[in-house]
Amino acid sequence: MLHELGLSPHRSQVVAVKLEVDTNPPRGAGLSTSVVTRHVVLQLQHHDRASLLAGKIHALLQRPYLKGRDIFDLWWYLSNPTWPAPNLVLLNNALQQTGWPGESMTQTNWKAAIHQRVEPVVWDHVMLDVEPFLEQDPVAIGFTKDRLRQVIN
Repeated sequence: MLHELGLSPHRSQVVAVKLEVDTNPPRGAGLSTSVVTRHVVLQLQHHDRASLLAGKIHALLQRPYLKGRDIFDLWWYLSNPTWPAPNLVLLNNALQQTGWPGESMTQTNWKAAIHQRVEPVVWDHVMLDVEPFLEQDPVAIGFTKDRLRQVIN
């Protein structure tokens, strides 16, 4: 496939795609459809932006350990002033499904919950996790702990 698309000179080169399917997804996700026209035309159905943020917040709050990639994704979402607030229906359903011991998330408390979770993180560990995935220097694009605090608040 890569050769046919002109993306590889090697006829035998393959692309591996890993799909994870949640067989018991929490209710409440909003869906969106995007058409991608790069190399081939694909129509993809996916969570809307508010639901993506809700899923990321759920991961941050419920993982037994924090992943730097999750923190980067949160920063990326919240750094975009056009990104909508999280889908609280989806977030609360996901939290309930995974045994969240805290109170339900609302428009007034979700940022405080995130702040409390990410504040104690060792930033050097976050950077070690994300740097291999970034094409640019994280600090140059504004990915710092201070900037994360700013976008959360």
